Amino acid sequence: MPGSVPLRRLFVALLLSCTVLVGATACGKGSGSSASSSPSPSGTASPEKQKLAKTRFVANAGLAAGATYQWIVKPYRAGTFKKGADGRKSALIKAGLAGGFAYNRLKAAAENAKGDPLLSKAVAPLTAGIESLKGLGNKLRTGEASAGDVGAFENVISGIKDAGKSAGAEVKDKVPSASQLGG
Repeated sequence: MPGSVPLRRLFVALLLSCTVLVGATACGKGSGSSASSSPSPSGTASPEKQKLAKTRFVANAGLAAGATYQWIVKPYRAGTFKKGADGRKSALIKAGLAGGFAYNRLKAAAENAKGDPLLSKAVAPLTAGIESLKGLGNKLRTGEASAGDVGAFENVISGIKDAGKSAGAEVKDKVPSASQLGG
């Protein structure tokens, strides 16, 4: 056993030396300029990454579509957002959370689409529509949303679904749980 202690110390010293060497190499001299802040997909992506991009797009877009329909469109059509309606306050809070959640998932889906060339071309025209939804979550939560605001969500969701379908990535509604909406 006495021979194993120096060997262990040697191993620890070697491991620490390699760690310092790797850290110093990573912090080497740079030109002072940082890399581009917007990553772009490369043409050398493997087929697995392409499939993963489509899968992630479908999952994110499906969650956005499900949240929009379940907590924004359906209650709006039922008249739950009108003054004096039963459960209005709760419906408005859920709609506000769903609006923020849907916006977040749509942004993620648009980023996922960049990993697939066909999907990227199909989704690119919809990015302005996604950006227009940014403040609608708060409008829904405070009860200031109109039929046009709800229609904006429906239009963007149907556009995303159509773009996915045209690129071979069919989007189906997936309703997130209430706990997923909140965080």
